[in-house]
Amino acid sequence: MAETYIVRSAAIAARKLGGEMMIMSVVDSTFFTLNEVATVIWQAADGRTPLSEIIERRVCEEFDVEPDVARQDAQQFVTELSQHGILLVSDQPIPEPKLGTAEAQ
Repeated sequence: MAETYIVRSAAIAARKLGGEMMIMSVVDSTFFTLNEVATVIWQAADGRTPLSEIIERRVCEEFDVEPDVARQDAQQFVTELSQHGILLVSDQPIPEPKLGTAEAQ
């Protein structure tokens, strides 16, 4: 199975509050509040690290979750955010967008 790579879109505004990330698409004003697990995936979405590695090394270790459950949940999360253009998905490493990102931490 091919690897999946994810990167945050440049067309978003994001702010971390506590352990959660608030994200809004500047394209369609869709707003998401990410829980702690989704926030870890979001922050690790650099376009160079495969999603499988993010799940194995970050999600499973930090949250004591079974790999199969973590993979299924992560894929659902990635699919939903990619449908709104908030995450970009590829089967090859992709460069992280540089311009237009309004992210505060």
